[in-house]
Amino acid sequence: MAIADNKKTAVNARRLAGGVWALGFVSLFMDISSEMIHGLLPVFLVGTLGVSAAGLGLIEGIAESTAAITKLFSGMWSDRIGRRKPLALLGYGLAAITKPLFPLADSIATVFAARFIDRIGKGIRGAPRDALVADLTPPEQRGAAFGLRQTLDTVGAFVGPLLAMGLMVWLADRARTVFWIATVPAFIAVGILVFAVHEPTASRPKAVRGNPLAGFRWRSFPAPFWRLAVIVALFTLMRFSEAFLVLRVQSTGVRDAYAPLALVVMNLAYVLSAYPAGALSDRMPRHRLLALGCLVMVVADGFLAFGQGPVAIFVGIAAWGLHMGMTEGLLNALTADHAPAELRGTAFGVINLVRGVMLFVASLMAGALWSKFGPQATFLTGAVLATVTAVVAARQIGERTRPV
Repeated sequence: MAIADNKKTAVNARRLAGGVWALGFVSLFMDISSEMIHGLLPVFLVGTLGVSAAGLGLIEGIAESTAAITKLFSGMWSDRIGRRKPLALLGYGLAAITKPLFPLADSIATVFAARFIDRIGKGIRGAPRDALVADLTPPEQRGAAFGLRQTLDTVGAFVGPLLAMGLMVWLADRARTVFWIATVPAFIAVGILVFAVHEPTASRPKAVRGNPLAGFRWRSFPAPFWRLAVIVALFTLMRFSEAFLVLRVQSTGVRDAYAPLALVVMNLAYVLSAYPAGALSDRMPRHRLLALGCLVMVVADGFLAFGQGPVAIFVGIAAWGLHMGMTEGLLNALTADHAPAELRGTAFGVINLVRGVMLFVASLMAGALWSKFGPQATFLTGAVLATVTAVVAARQIGERTRPV
């Protein structure tokens, strides 16, 4: 009987790992599509349409915060209906069908609308997808599972701007044609989600009828969850949109076609560190690794603030990517650790609501500082906030975690 049970466990483990891999490849192809566009969009907006750095910060802040805020409601809804995949499919599908708006855009308003709708799709899919990863994974492997999905996601984020850069050179800087090509991997991602991802019925939360917000109670979540929310707020404020990395590279005199190289370097460091950092977080206090990741961000901001040429700037961008690899999957694992299983989708939604609000503030702040004082003030402010976040995270190192 014991042998049979062990065999059954091994089979289940392989099945669950397959689901996480499939979700990772969904993220990979959607990120190829998105980053092909986003790697060129800051240059397109500022250089072609005449948007200021402050205007770019406003657009990025509204777009990304909308995505994060939407995750609150999609996460709650996934808990209420007891399903994750339908909402993930809706979000990825919406992002795919809006991709053609970017090459069709002929004004700032159209680009803003396309970015806004695309991020709503991201918001709808984010919390249910992360909750599904947690549903598919035993607690002792969560760090590795989120690290794996984040790694595959970041492979796409690395390949996307690299493709955009190569296509821009090949197509003589025709950004709109690159935007059209970027629609293809988005629909591939939707196809993988439809046919290769299946929800585990054993861990599926029980569906509840009624208003999805009615079940939310502050006291339903333990105190460590709310302390994590405070850390997340500080964490997000210190790290504004990566669009400013593209502008920083451009400010050194690099040709527009090569500006996406900022995202290539960042995501290469990200992809090389995400899975090892996730696996490491299963073997050490997660808050300690979070504090170390924030200190790496201090180093990144230092190079970006004081660097005088492309080499120093790219060192800072690589450190930025290392910081992301050390922290992004880690925050997801901490959220899963501190959330009741039946409210896991809601928990991811709440954390992303916090990130959304603070990302809006951070992007406005970065854009305003850049326009008034230049890039040095922007990144120095980020370094100060990263130091504060590291200290706050370090104070939670002794906190006991009880995965559920």
